[in-house]
Amino acid sequence: MKIPIIQIDAFADRPFVGNPAAICPLDSWLSDATLQAIANENNLSETAFLVPEGDGFRLRWFTPAVEVALCGHATLASGHYILAMCEPSRDSVAFETLSGTLTVRREGELLTMDFPTVPATAGDVSDQVVAAVGGRPIERLAVPRLHGADFFMLVYEHQSDVAALRPDFSALKRLNCNAIATARGDEHDFVSRFFAPASGIEEDPVTGSAHCTLAPFWAERLGKNPLHARQISARGGDVRCNVRGDRVVLAGRCALFMTGEISI
Repeated sequence: MKIPIIQIDAFADRPFVGNPAAICPLDSWLSDATLQAIANENNLSETAFLVPEGDGFRLRWFTPAVEVALCGHATLASGHYILAMCEPSRDSVAFETLSGTLTVRREGELLTMDFPTVPATAGDVSDQVVAAVGGRPIERLAVPRLHGADFFMLVYEHQSDVAALRPDFSALKRLNCNAIATARGDEHDFVSRFFAPASGIEEDPVTGSAHCTLAPFWAERLGKNPLHARQISARGGDVRCNVRGDRVVLAGRCALFMTGEISI
């Protein structure tokens, strides 16, 4: 069997930055075990699988270890694949997912995604979690469970505090938790990093789904909307955020890196 594979850097204006996602268009679904094996072989934060459904597509996302319920960068990359490479006459495409209908639209030079917000709440974040992430957060918040693991957000005073973090990924995996680290930005409204060893990813380069939590938090905290965010991983990427009630519009660019074929 031959399966097309397209690798696209999301939240990027050129290759080698942003977050790489693999896109695998299918005519019909393969077994979950095969989908997971392909994602593990790709060894990227997410591999997205697309099957036509009505006027749009059914979309599923897999890390090297698990299927996830919400993924931003691979949705943006999937939208770029459809709107820029397959059907450039279209202005939008709808994906049916585990998180409902997610729509990607072309707006000028950007692609926008309409996602549900995932608000953080006051919660019990243990000292073990804080020690594993590192630094001295000024606020600890819990996030609804995503990606099969506990999920926390730690707020730091300065961007430099977030940049200096050197998490103990083995400890986070033992605790079965993932974490967002965030602070006000020096040149952006806010910055973040995302650590997800419990989901098979040590540090995700640019995490759209994390901004479903970050955007409403910082919009309220800063009294500002829309917002310009930066994920300060080694690759890095910019995310434009606009909170609209219980939805958030995330926007960014994409860059094609590779097209090829999988043989199984």
